[in-house]
Amino acid sequence: MAAQAAVSSATGARRVVLVTGANSGIGLALCERILSEDNQIHLCMACRNMKKAEAAKSELHLSHPGADISLLKIDVGNINSVIKAAKEIRQRKVFIMFQTGQGLLTQEDWLTDDGLQQVFMTNVFGHFLLIRELEPVLGQGGCTSQVVWTSSSNARKSAFSLTDYQHSQGQESYSSSKYATDLLNVGLNKHYNSKGLFSSVVCPGLVLTNLTYGIFPPFFWTLITPIMWLIRVFINSFTLSPYNGTEALVWLFMQKPESLDAMVKYHSCTSAFGNNYVASCKMDIDVETAEIFYQELVKLEGKMKEKSGITGDHS
Repeated sequence: MAAQAAVSSATGARRVVLVTGANSGIGLALCERILSEDNQIHLCMACRNMKKAEAAKSELHLSHPGADISLLKIDVGNINSVIKAAKEIRQRKVFIMFQTGQGLLTQEDWLTDDGLQQVFMTNVFGHFLLIRELEPVLGQGGCTSQVVWTSSSNARKSAFSLTDYQHSQGQESYSSSKYATDLLNVGLNKHYNSKGLFSSVVCPGLVLTNLTYGIFPPFFWTLITPIMWLIRVFINSFTLSPYNGTEALVWLFMQKPESLDAMVKYHSCTSAFGNNYVASCKMDIDVETAEIFYQELVKLEGKMKEKSGITGDHS
């Protein structure tokens, strides 16, 4: 249920992977699994907290001693941080896959220093802005790139409104932001497929991470966790562990992005016997609404850059 997005492409024979929010939860589990799939990649862990990032890097080196891992500082909830990180990535010229890590799992909301709703900024707009800023290195050299948005089963159409897409007037900011990522996925495909960039959406299922554990007090989880493991016998969306929750992400990492259905959400599932698999489900998305929302984000990008004194141009 984390807020994530991924972009992948190819530069020569070597794969380079950038993961944001990589210091814990689904982000860290994804790093572990991708390194297990391909130990020849260069992994760049992009995080807000460098102390935790260093600890996570050390943890990965214990299980993958020869792994090539570097760090990048970024806060996707801050516009200037996103712009600065994107500039550094472009200068490194080693970019192949970008995976945003865990965002905000909350229906509470507040204004950022940039004047935007925090949940919308962290779960949607920060990622959109980063992708736009990385456009020069996505699909370069005729190679295919991929964006993967981690959505949620809580992405409800009823929670989203085009007239209030930041959800400043509602009480379901998380649900709204997840539906917004589903819409943005469709919009990105329309505008970027011709440039070799393809977008997909996944749902990790119900995962117990530091985000979910922070919603209720510790004693609640002590009581409820054993029950949740029992429920998993009957409900395949109870993936519970970060490792299980990354199943759809890792599966997509191994696919040809142009072969995937832009209108499908790919779900991480875990059977009663603990076996992981991927299931697909058509999304309730109106293409016209997706296009309007995409254009609204482009307009917002221009306004925020003008406000911050940042220059740039995108098609």
